[in-house]
Amino acid sequence: MAELKTWQEAGFGLYLHWPFCAAKCPYCDFNSHVAATIDQSAWTAAYLSELRRTAAETPGRILSTVFFGGGTPSLMAPETVAAILDEVRRLWPMVNDPEITLEANPTSVEAGRFAHYAQAGVTRLSMGVQSLHDDDLRRLGRLHSAADARKAFDIARRNFSRVSFDLIYARQGQTLDMWRAELKEALYMAVDHLSLYQLTIEPGTAFGDRFAAGRLRDLPEDDVAADMYDATQEICDAAGLPAYEVSNHARPGSESRHNLIYWRGGDWIGIGPGAHGRLGHSDGRHATETELAPGRWLGMVNKTGSGETARSVLTPTETAEEYLMMSLRLDEGTDLRRLERLGHRLDRDILDDLEQMEMIRVENHILCCTQSGRLVLNELLRRLMVG
Repeated sequence: MAELKTWQEAGFGLYLHWPFCAAKCPYCDFNSHVAATIDQSAWTAAYLSELRRTAAETPGRILSTVFFGGGTPSLMAPETVAAILDEVRRLWPMVNDPEITLEANPTSVEAGRFAHYAQAGVTRLSMGVQSLHDDDLRRLGRLHSAADARKAFDIARRNFSRVSFDLIYARQGQTLDMWRAELKEALYMAVDHLSLYQLTIEPGTAFGDRFAAGRLRDLPEDDVAADMYDATQEICDAAGLPAYEVSNHARPGSESRHNLIYWRGGDWIGIGPGAHGRLGHSDGRHATETELAPGRWLGMVNKTGSGETARSVLTPTETAEEYLMMSLRLDEGTDLRRLERLGHRLDRDILDDLEQMEMIRVENHILCCTQSGRLVLNELLRRLMVG
């Protein structure tokens, strides 16, 4: 089976989902929940149980990354993080320099835990700053101020050699000049990595409901948002943090190794409420899902020994299409030889048409989007998958 050794080709990682937040942001459609109290010991025991279950399924694999996502993992007790990482090291052989990332919010309470996370073994912090302006932070439902973010960033930089933070652009009332100025300030702060996302209005979120009711005003027009994207590429390139993925910028060598596993079609275990995983086995590539509701997930792990709710074996076509969809987001592009090994060959006429339109380029079996192509990536994928 072509994808059995995917972890050797594209990496093997572990994703742990912490589902709790102090408040639900109005733009967020992730599996996150607000809880008055959290039994950290019960959650620690459940994560350790899931680690042991999944380790038994993946003998001999060498783990290269661990990612604590959420939710807000910086609400985890440092002792919980330490216990999880101790168990991870016991269960799997790891590369010499594993990337262990924890997502954090820049409130003063959470920043106070940064040193403890570093002592537990976290090597990289990813901070949800989202904006450097207080008015916008309030509109985005954030609980920190711009000053909090700057202070937390300084604390993070003292404790971690690798620090990333997120910003959202195309916000309400934001102009192109305002975004240019904010991005330049962010780049002055940046260590080695930035994630820069255009605000998207997702159904089922508070922003989605307001937008549907006509109460989410002053969003930039599509052409202004496209100009903001182009300006982002220009400014980040000049600062030495080019885009290696549609929304992610890094100094060469500082890319998120964990996220590259996703985009390159590697293997990863997904643990925690709502986490997904991909594992290559002798009968094909397995897609795993877990229970979304935190309380039900915890109960399932305690009662049945597993938080997994669904598992399916992807067909070669599904595997190929997923690889194309993910890898085309990367600056390094898609390896057409790998697609062909999966039995999927793209239509040459469609490739030629898109090349003539300067949406893609194909060189030495590698298919890449141009900057113009990235702006219409979903449409490109629709056309390519027809072939």
